[in-house]
Amino acid sequence: MITSSNRSLEKTSSALTVLSLVLLAAVLYWINANMDRYVVRVVNLVAVNAILALSLNLVYGFAGMFSLGHAGFMAIGAYVSAILIISPAQKAAMYILEPMMWPFNVMQAPFFVSVLAGGVIAALVSLVIALPVLRLGGDYLGIATLGFAEIIRVVLTNITPVTNGALGLKGIPAYADLFWNYVWMIITVYVIVKLLSSNFGNTIKAVRDDEVAARAMGINTFRVRVIAFAIGAFFAGVGGALQGSLITTIDPKMFNFQLTFNILMIVVAGGLGSITGSMVGAAIITVLLEWLRFVENPMTIGSLTIPGIPGMRMVIFSVVLLLIILYRRQGIMGNWEFSWEKLLRRGGGDR
Repeated sequence: MITSSNRSLEKTSSALTVLSLVLLAAVLYWINANMDRYVVRVVNLVAVNAILALSLNLVYGFAGMFSLGHAGFMAIGAYVSAILIISPAQKAAMYILEPMMWPFNVMQAPFFVSVLAGGVIAALVSLVIALPVLRLGGDYLGIATLGFAEIIRVVLTNITPVTNGALGLKGIPAYADLFWNYVWMIITVYVIVKLLSSNFGNTIKAVRDDEVAARAMGINTFRVRVIAFAIGAFFAGVGGALQGSLITTIDPKMFNFQLTFNILMIVVAGGLGSITGSMVGAAIITVLLEWLRFVENPMTIGSLTIPGIPGMRMVIFSVVLLLIILYRRQGIMGNWEFSWEKLLRRGGGDR
């Protein structure tokens, strides 16, 4: 039974959420107007990485499927979106190895539609992959999804009349600004939170915790895994589409295992099975990776000159990640989730 105090708590939580979104919009507007392009790029990357981390956390942290195929779905989303927003005239000038085939050479769509299409196509491809692969488990699933990601990358390299082959796509319109990146991040958070708080979300967690027991309770575990896998692939495609428009150039070599590993690193460091952890991990790791670039440049300390060492930032970051794994195995946030209700109850002394 919903009491008046619970209704009041829900209204207060909704008001605080709206207020937080307004404050976020104000902060983003200030950053865009007052900070340099490098800082704006980093803030954009935080949103894109948060989307990718949330999508992988849904598959791995909440559904318990160790997938290493995220880079493949990102590639699909990036290419679909880029093909839809590049003008026909630009395509005609760009495709020098082979002319672009019809109807892709005349297609053009608004940015929101192109990002949505990238996510949908990635989800549809994930369904094709899921049918043979999701009957596996553990490390076997990881190896199989990694193999499919490599297949996707090789296919994108060889369908030159569609993707321009190894040359990739250059001059992609830079529509992925602070507004679009954070709008899609908010959409991703909202959808995943609503999904996981529903009955279907409970079945996802039940399958993760004990698939045999879930099957004994009458849950179609394969169907649950397929749906969770497809939703994760959809948002991976969205993240790939946003990333392609943000950096304005893509090619198949970008979407290798290293890209999946970077997203997995954010998920594990933030906390498996924690939406809040994915958000915090994306912010901390993205900023840390950019901030540590200074160690690769020559430094002068008094009379001592230290030459720059390429790759040193990744060494330092690996040490930091190792410390997190050794002393905080559950990640930065563990399984803890932020909610206004928890804060309000704690503030009101409700135990």
